[in-house]
Amino acid sequence: MSIDDDIILVTGGAGFIGSHIVDKLIDSGKQVIVFDNLSSGNIKFIENYFDEPNFTFINGDLLNINELKEACKDVNFIYHVAANPDVKLGASDTRIHFDQNIAATYNLLEAMRINNVKNIAFTSTSTVYGEAKEIPTPENYGPLIPISLYGASKLACEALITSYSHTFDMKSWIFRFANIIGKRSNHGIIFDFIEKLRNDPNQLEILGDGQQAKSYLHVKDCVDGIFFAISNSSDSVNIFNIGSKDTIKATQIGEIVAEEMKLKNIEFSYTGGKRGWKGDVPRMALSIEKLRSLGWNPTYSSEESVKETVRSIMSGL
Repeated sequence: MSIDDDIILVTGGAGFIGSHIVDKLIDSGKQVIVFDNLSSGNIKFIENYFDEPNFTFINGDLLNINELKEACKDVNFIYHVAANPDVKLGASDTRIHFDQNIAATYNLLEAMRINNVKNIAFTSTSTVYGEAKEIPTPENYGPLIPISLYGASKLACEALITSYSHTFDMKSWIFRFANIIGKRSNHGIIFDFIEKLRNDPNQLEILGDGQQAKSYLHVKDCVDGIFFAISNSSDSVNIFNIGSKDTIKATQIGEIVAEEMKLKNIEFSYTGGKRGWKGDVPRMALSIEKLRSLGWNPTYSSEESVKETVRSIMSGL
């Protein structure tokens, strides 16, 4: 798939992963439109492009179909990154993932259909697999039984995208991510641990039993994987896992954060149970053989990704 001459729309382009996608597109000389309501994005991540002739920013809401229809005019390719990324939030606010993930994705697909936009890349998640019995988990694993409302919403988005691809002759790339971390990361376990230790450098509370083992991937590897997959696959629907080759436990992450913050003799405490919260998957590792078979490989391990992320957050990047 070649997107050399495309006008590209990035939903959520001011967010963590979205802004890194924008960086790569701009660096490649593409014409980029960012559509973001800044609910979780940060304008600072993209403001250095505001004077670029090939960049446009639209402060728009995916729940406003008219704004979306206007934004999709003359667009050839869409990176749909916008979502509410807080997995835990679904347990206390059951509506938010329905609105910001499912309804928003439906509106975008309708805007694409109306404007005859044929290509979409969607950032999904490993949580669509639920508590998979096969680890590392391949893309053809099933049945998919998510245990969080976030995972359910992303799976619903995948279903909408694949059905629109078939019904309206669109082409889609769906990426199921491991835990993506790195520069500009503003939520998740590493961010939380740093905040906790800044508030109290003597002790760290870890949710669950600290033995949760998951794959963590640096955002640079993640974005490289996305672009590699799009360039090397062209089915009507293309589904890829993107993750690291290994996993790391929550307690190990706490130890790395403490070490990078140069803190010693920290007392670790645990809330207990094998889950960090309701809907948490204690073990997650994705099979990345499908993407590796095309020639892609991650450059960072989970541990290296965690260390780089701590350093980025600590330096304010």
